[in-house]
Amino acid sequence: MNDRFIARIASELSVPSTKVAATAKLLAEGATVPFIARYRKEVTGSLDEVAITSVRDRMAQLVELEQRREAIVKSLTERSLLSDELKAAVASAETLSALEDLYAPYRPKRRTRATIAREAGLEPLAERLLNEQATLDPTEAAAAFVNAEKQVANTAAALSGARDIIAERVCDDAAARARLRELYWAAGTARSKVITGKETEGAKFKDYFDWNEPIAKIPSHRLLALRRGEEEGILLVRITPAEEEALTVLEPMFVKAPRQPAGEQVRLAVVDSYKRLLGFAIEGELRVETKKRADDTAIRIFADNLRELLLAPALGQKTVLALDPGFRTGCKTVVLDRQGKLLHHDVVHATAGGPNQIREAGETIRALVQKFSVEAIAIGNGTASRETEQFVRTLKLPAHINIVQVNESGASIYSASEVARDEFPDQDITVRGAVSIGRRLMDPLAELVKLDPKSIGVGQYQHDVEETALRRGLDDTVVSCVNRVGVELNTASKQLLGYVSGLGPALAANIVAFRNQNGPFHSRKALLKVPRLGPKAFEQCAGFLRVRDGEHPLDSSAVHPERYDLVDSMARDLGCGVIDLLRDPALRTRIQPEKYVTDTVGLPTLKDILEELAKPGRDPRQQFEAFTFQEGVEKMEHLQPGMKLPGIVTNVTAFGAFVDIGVHQDGLVHVSQLADRFVKDPAEVVKVGQKVRVTVTEVDLERKRIALSMRANPQIGAAREQRTSPGGPHQPQGPGPAGQRPKPVQRPAFNPAADSWAALEQAFNKPSQP
Repeated sequence: MNDRFIARIASELSVPSTKVAATAKLLAEGATVPFIARYRKEVTGSLDEVAITSVRDRMAQLVELEQRREAIVKSLTERSLLSDELKAAVASAETLSALEDLYAPYRPKRRTRATIAREAGLEPLAERLLNEQATLDPTEAAAAFVNAEKQVANTAAALSGARDIIAERVCDDAAARARLRELYWAAGTARSKVITGKETEGAKFKDYFDWNEPIAKIPSHRLLALRRGEEEGILLVRITPAEEEALTVLEPMFVKAPRQPAGEQVRLAVVDSYKRLLGFAIEGELRVETKKRADDTAIRIFADNLRELLLAPALGQKTVLALDPGFRTGCKTVVLDRQGKLLHHDVVHATAGGPNQIREAGETIRALVQKFSVEAIAIGNGTASRETEQFVRTLKLPAHINIVQVNESGASIYSASEVARDEFPDQDITVRGAVSIGRRLMDPLAELVKLDPKSIGVGQYQHDVEETALRRGLDDTVVSCVNRVGVELNTASKQLLGYVSGLGPALAANIVAFRNQNGPFHSRKALLKVPRLGPKAFEQCAGFLRVRDGEHPLDSSAVHPERYDLVDSMARDLGCGVIDLLRDPALRTRIQPEKYVTDTVGLPTLKDILEELAKPGRDPRQQFEAFTFQEGVEKMEHLQPGMKLPGIVTNVTAFGAFVDIGVHQDGLVHVSQLADRFVKDPAEVVKVGQKVRVTVTEVDLERKRIALSMRANPQIGAAREQRTSPGGPHQPQGPGPAGQRPKPVQRPAFNPAADSWAALEQAFNKPSQP
């Protein structure tokens, strides 16, 4: 383990180096983030998952940096270019940019103008121009280098070649690159222009046809929008500071006699270097780094939204009747038992057809409710959902039956997936989709892990984000959520088991196969009989798996098997059994945790154990509460500005939140309308799945757009007014009058012109349904 890495990470994260070293050691030994956070608190000093993940990721970055450093040293050594001074500089480089700057002059290059000039013997002339600026006569000096055989026809050609050599030196100079990089970050501006002839094709990017914004202030969603417009061939995008500022930085570094002829030659070379080489090189770096930062923001937003969705309250083990609504094709209807097993499926025409069909639909649903003792009804929130809900409510079913609309995003993707085919090989995709809707009500986490998170529709510019980083971020989130809730070993799907600490797809499949062949597990220790599941995997996974009514009373709890003996000791000391500790609070109050502290077990672990004894296997998710949309408001045509409605947050982005108010079209609460105070980050105020009350401020039926507010006294119709006033208050709006340029950005999170509905629609990437 590299001590230098440990010290650096400790400094960056403001965490004691001993904690970083211990965490890094556990990670290197194959421990997972959830396991370390939950069961190794004494070792890490109770670092949480965020800190442990940061240690893991930063360690990987530093290892990558070290590998690049070694490759550079090897390359320089093989070519006999590694001086003691250069070796020391390479060894002390703290960032990849600094390392590459040092290597730039020595990097093998393709044939360049400077290469050709060197081959023509002009390097001595370039040296004289740089070193004798105050006294050298450039024309006289260049005359000695005129050589027809080397294609140096005259003194002008000689000076031009010398300037090419100087320009490349300027581009490769580490100090010049560092200074210019600082300027680009501090004063660089993102500018975009529409490519001539692309105005109609690229109408959705109209706000960016003539746009500029400081790169230091541009929010992630706008940067990604610019990049998308560029990639689609609509926009031409540059990220640069003012040319005069860049030259003001560079010229003094190389031009020592600006009023002398030789100094003028050097100045021309510096200008050429900036315009032809160095400016583009630094801009390229900036593009990569700003894209990475925008990706990081987008991934964080996506992961936060996904976490809220996965940890949504679960109805629990109830017999559920699920309806996938439809008009012409009817409503696919399924009944699931308390474990989510399909008991029955049918089709009812509850929203279209003649009176007889509607009457028969009602009779069918009543009969199914009675026959299977249905405890809840789940209705997908797609087409005909409100009509279906209204129909079901007219049936006057028993009052204890919850009727709940369920977000069905991605259900059709699941129904056509290999996972669904494995589960229901004899059912068509409509049945599978209805089953998914019902199971989402029972346990959102268990069902949603079967989907690619990108198909759930809670991201921001998710299709523009670097795929590997997005996958890693989302996988971390799913793993965290699954292990936080815990998994029932005898009912979990292999997809859910695959996210349990220490398992993965292969071992998860082995567990399910073993379970199918041998029947349910009766204890956690029986996991060791599963093929290829050894002691290390058992250590990592056992605490997160639950065995209801297991051989040991703690098999259904989050107490790790490695601590069963400790709890047994507590029970013996009190003259009772473990089961008595679980049942009797008075007994638990007599436990003195300090008595059980050892070299490996400290108070943090003992506190967790005592909390678990009080509520063994508790679900950390909030208690389920049914939600109902406003009765009588089922279509956009029913909306009127000023209406106050209940809604559910379906997506949170950098610029606001989308809210389902039950009209088949989500409305937008812009960040400026989330509260009666300044809100920098919408996630401070709202979360996916949160129940909110909103006011309708504008309805655009033609474009299917709804503007909402969560302010106490919103300005009704303000969004429409803003579309004709790009410089006004921060409200969602469309493009301004033709030819009107946007006014300067007034806040990093939102610009009235750029964040028009067109831009917002791009950001709200709901996946297409097959």
